[in-house]
Amino acid sequence: MSNQSPLGTGFGRASTTSDVIKGIDLRGKIAIVTGANAGLGQETARTLAGAGAHVIAAVRDVKNAQRTLAGVDGLEFDTLDLIDSKSIAAFAERFLASGRALDILVNNAGIFCRPFALDSRGIESHFAVNHLGHFELTTRLWPALVKANGARVVTVSSLAHRIAPVSFEDINFERREYQPILGYAQSKTANALFAVELGRRGRDQGVRAFAVHPGVIVETDIIDHLSDDEKHAIGEWTPDGRPVIDPASGYKSIPQGAATAVWCATSPLLEGLGGVYCESSDIAPVVSPELVASWGGIAADPSHPAGVMPHAIDPVAAQRLWTLSEELTGTRLSQSE
Repeated sequence: MSNQSPLGTGFGRASTTSDVIKGIDLRGKIAIVTGANAGLGQETARTLAGAGAHVIAAVRDVKNAQRTLAGVDGLEFDTLDLIDSKSIAAFAERFLASGRALDILVNNAGIFCRPFALDSRGIESHFAVNHLGHFELTTRLWPALVKANGARVVTVSSLAHRIAPVSFEDINFERREYQPILGYAQSKTANALFAVELGRRGRDQGVRAFAVHPGVIVETDIIDHLSDDEKHAIGEWTPDGRPVIDPASGYKSIPQGAATAVWCATSPLLEGLGGVYCESSDIAPVVSPELVASWGGIAADPSHPAGVMPHAIDPVAAQRLWTLSEELTGTRLSQSE
């Protein structure tokens, strides 16, 4: 039975990490945040550490992360490159060797609208980094998650999931035209489906899973590769070059954008729940394709009401994605237990 129904938390698009962490004590908890060196990941790591958690910043460039997070207590740093399976395995082995339980895993890192590229396994890069990298990381860390007896796994998805489902017959765009936004959208749908199936598989072992849409945040480095014309074309920058911050329309600041991941990782309102898609620090309602079409055909327009499309929470598709991900990465929960 799906729990995909809003709770009425009282939070909204303008709520920040400071709002959602208020009154939460994370002393004694261990968290891992991928991509913690900048943007949403940095804010998430700062907030969790500020509430007392010991946070491992899992990043490609440790020195850069140490610089950007200088002065934050309760952090340690380790190297992780999500497009490199060997790097993922080595990171997980180091953490498991420490014998620690893992209370919170925030799968935050990702890439956005890149030119077509394949990883070393021949997998399209958005799918490889945004989904498979975090799938492999999570499955390898499974013993530590189970050991926590109440762990939460939060994976950053996107409103862009509305643009495209996972094309199981053509993950790598061999039979359809590649467009960067389609590669990104497919991977974000995969992130949401991953939370659905992980939530099902982890239920009996106390592991809860959540997917989140952070909002549209243009102050992060995920869009640095776009030209000024491309940024202006998608409405995220003012004519004089300033980022748009208008939470009522879905354009958020970094503290507003990171709030939902922090809320999913820590809120007592989510006890016993999981396998759901969240935004603006609440569980999102389901929106039909017909409703989205009635909004003018702009599938990822952030100004429209909250909601997740059925294809991103379909349990059959979620199980199919899980099986495919096991095949592509060679990792399984049973191997890690």
